[in-house]
Amino acid sequence: MTDGLRALAGKAMRVALMRFTQTPWSGTVTGAVVTAILQSSSATIVATVGFVSAGVMGFTAALGVVFGANLGTTATGWLVALLGFKFRLGNLVMPLIFIGTALKLFSKPKLANAGYALAGFGLIFVGIATMQTAMDGMAGVITPDRLPPASGVGLVQLISLGLVTTLITQSSSAGVAATLTALHAGSVNFVQAAALVIGMDVGTTVTAVLAALGGSVNAQRTAAAHVVYNLWAALLGLLLLPAYLGFWGRFVPGGLPANPEVALVGFHTAFNVVGVATILPLTRPFARLITQLIPSRGPAYTEGLSESLLAQPELALAAAQRSMKAELLALVGHLQAILEDRPGQRVDLGELQAALDETHVFLDKIHLETGTEPNWERLINLIHALDHLQRELIDTGAIRDV
Repeated sequence: MTDGLRALAGKAMRVALMRFTQTPWSGTVTGAVVTAILQSSSATIVATVGFVSAGVMGFTAALGVVFGANLGTTATGWLVALLGFKFRLGNLVMPLIFIGTALKLFSKPKLANAGYALAGFGLIFVGIATMQTAMDGMAGVITPDRLPPASGVGLVQLISLGLVTTLITQSSSAGVAATLTALHAGSVNFVQAAALVIGMDVGTTVTAVLAALGGSVNAQRTAAAHVVYNLWAALLGLLLLPAYLGFWGRFVPGGLPANPEVALVGFHTAFNVVGVATILPLTRPFARLITQLIPSRGPAYTEGLSESLLAQPELALAAAQRSMKAELLALVGHLQAILEDRPGQRVDLGELQAALDETHVFLDKIHLETGTEPNWERLINLIHALDHLQRELIDTGAIRDV
């Protein structure tokens, strides 16, 4: 379903991420909405890492998207809990899967992508029904007593198990759905299920970390912020769990036994809401903390030139343009320092030359299929501009020698 939605609305979602993330607050709302639509926090975070790496999104604004993505990913749990368990749509969605499959196989790309998403939507509930049947057959084999206790070391083991589940599936939503099924079948009790969900929430950060490997400093900071924030939300979840259990026991008719699946999804949403509410007002201090943890590596001319951007030519070109702008400003500043006889403000021309060479190599790696692509003219203009920069650098070195 995520693949279909990403192909169908991915471009619009990327535009929304870039357009409506001017502040951490707007970024949080946008990140939550985009994640709820795409049904994948990983898709949102990986896109954000790419934007930050290319320089089209600031690090502080990206933090809002990180916070919102965690909140948006809880939408899948509500979908499963309300439609999968309350209405039991396993058999009713078969026509949807048939229609979606037919559209995918026999329609033009746009309808094919819609069909892919529709079939994926239906398969969620078939999967839930299948897991329920399987869990019913495991009654007495997998029981709460056979799992670690939800206290002390056992709680840490359960959280670790949830984390490993997400590492394997690369989807916290899949893990949450499986946990809901186990809770429904009585294979885990509520506290054990809550600990598993906390671990899955932390495990979802691995995808962002992998996306940032080899990326720019800001991309690595974004991934690190995702990890730190999720650890904070997990800690809040552990602290809030007793109060949450008390709330359900006192104020909800029937308590946990009547609606365990809804209660679990509600807990997942609750600790993420509290996490966002506590961290969002502190976004700028939080950004400074992450910046101190991952400092810049020397001059920042080419820190945005990440190999991971080459798969998205538009972002790769934006990163190259940003680097060239930094190199141009450094060169102009150096010329001004020469003319005004300020030796202490001159730049290292050898370092600047190396940065220009690195930018040149990066531009050579951007492959466009045909000369009619919208980005083709932009690529040619950047190559010409880089050639002029190289010439100006040579002239500047001659001026210095004189």
